[in-house]
Amino acid sequence: MSTTRVVDVPRHDGARIRAQMRGRDGAAPTLLLLQGQASSHAWWTGLRDRYEDRFRTVTMDYRGTGGTQDPGGDLSTEVLAEDAAAVLDHLGVDRAHVYGTSMGGRVAQVLAARHPTRMLTLALACTSPGGPHAVERDNEVRKALAAPDAQTRRRAMVELFYTPAWGSESGESHLFGDPTMNAVDKNRHLTMSARHDAWDLLPHIGCPTLVLHGKQDRMTPSSNASVIADRIRDARLHLHPTGRHGFFDEFAADIDGALRTLWNPS
Repeated sequence: MSTTRVVDVPRHDGARIRAQMRGRDGAAPTLLLLQGQASSHAWWTGLRDRYEDRFRTVTMDYRGTGGTQDPGGDLSTEVLAEDAAAVLDHLGVDRAHVYGTSMGGRVAQVLAARHPTRMLTLALACTSPGGPHAVERDNEVRKALAAPDAQTRRRAMVELFYTPAWGSESGESHLFGDPTMNAVDKNRHLTMSARHDAWDLLPHIGCPTLVLHGKQDRMTPSSNASVIADRIRDARLHLHPTGRHGFFDEFAADIDGALRTLWNPS
């Protein structure tokens, strides 16, 4: 069974980023996992187990989530990308494979473009480039997510993330956000994601890149995957035919082959 090393990484503004390393020891390569908006490292519950036969996995609690100590203030995907680079520095990791999902994919875009020498490969799932070139969710989805009734919002989340065949009878998922977050931090995350625009950065990504998406994703429409893949040199595109926003969780076994080909092309 894997043991977890937990560290608190100091940042120049007084933040202390909580990070977790698990998996193989020694010379095993590192896989940095970046989760979605308003979520801690718990987003990767169960999923990271799939990768620890070959990697040391590294996760982090974003500012405003989990065990990270955060002085507050404006957030950006650039800030979180620099936090991720600082985590790798603190753990003594020179280069890593990076797998970002949803807003974590936005953070990963910035990290890959601004720290190209740190990247071995890049996997981007259910994400978008942000800015005017992004394909936005429709008004029906927006209204469902903003419903005043909590149960209505939760049902909307389940339907947006998972297909009816999903196996959770309780309707609970580790992808539905960090329950310890306060309203101020949730709004900071929402604003940060809305401000993201990596259009000019994407052509500067030079590592082998795989863009993954579920074709039935209405939270972040799958058209964004083609936009990103066309913008990154030699990026490969893999669309899951029935997956929704949480396809990488519900259909993890289906996309394992594409990920493993990225990580071990030989």
